[in-house]
Amino acid sequence: MKGCLNKGLIIFLFTGMCIAVAYYFNTKEKALPVLSPRQVNPLLVDKELRDRINHKVSGFQFTDQEGNSTDSLFVQGKIHVADFFFTTCQTICPIMTGKMGIVQERFKENENVRFLSFSVLPEQDSASVLSSYASAYEIPYDQWRLLTGERKDIYSLARRSYFTLKPAETGQGDGGMSDFIHTNNFVLVDDRAQIRGYYDGTSDLEMDRLTKDIKSLLKEFSQPK
Repeated sequence: MKGCLNKGLIIFLFTGMCIAVAYYFNTKEKALPVLSPRQVNPLLVDKELRDRINHKVSGFQFTDQEGNSTDSLFVQGKIHVADFFFTTCQTICPIMTGKMGIVQERFKENENVRFLSFSVLPEQDSASVLSSYASAYEIPYDQWRLLTGERKDIYSLARRSYFTLKPAETGQGDGGMSDFIHTNNFVLVDDRAQIRGYYDGTSDLEMDRLTKDIKSLLKEFSQPK
């Protein structure tokens, strides 16, 4: 009888341990993947970059909404979110800017999170135009830069670093003025300039997912490298 009780106790404890281990691994927060070009929509990646490993967003230098020069030092060693837009867009851009503002507000006290918005119509979007746009949307300069510059440089950055531009299509709201059509993607980049996620910049649910992923990266950020 005693042997049966001991055997039953062992089975009970073992079962409980198995349940605890399973619960731990099912609830443990998984690290965000580091995305390679091959994991991105092929329409958004130049062919010669498809097999690149250890891809990182390249450096840049553009003019911001205050007429100052902003370069990649602004986001160096920081987590950042980037998108591409233009100020006269009447379709998805205002929505995207509003959603970006929601996420920025959630991290306004965190100096390790920053935001970038690059104009795909830089000839039109001068620093003064960007300044007016920033005022209209109450964009904080210390954490969020709107950027303009040479078209070829911005498009190269979008096409070869962030992977957010696709071949031009009609009826996308820019009057045929751009060579490429920007996507509605927000790009999450870690403190090592690695892409960690893409998000629909028009979706509240996606902004919640982006918020969660930024928090996950902040935890990762605080750990010893």
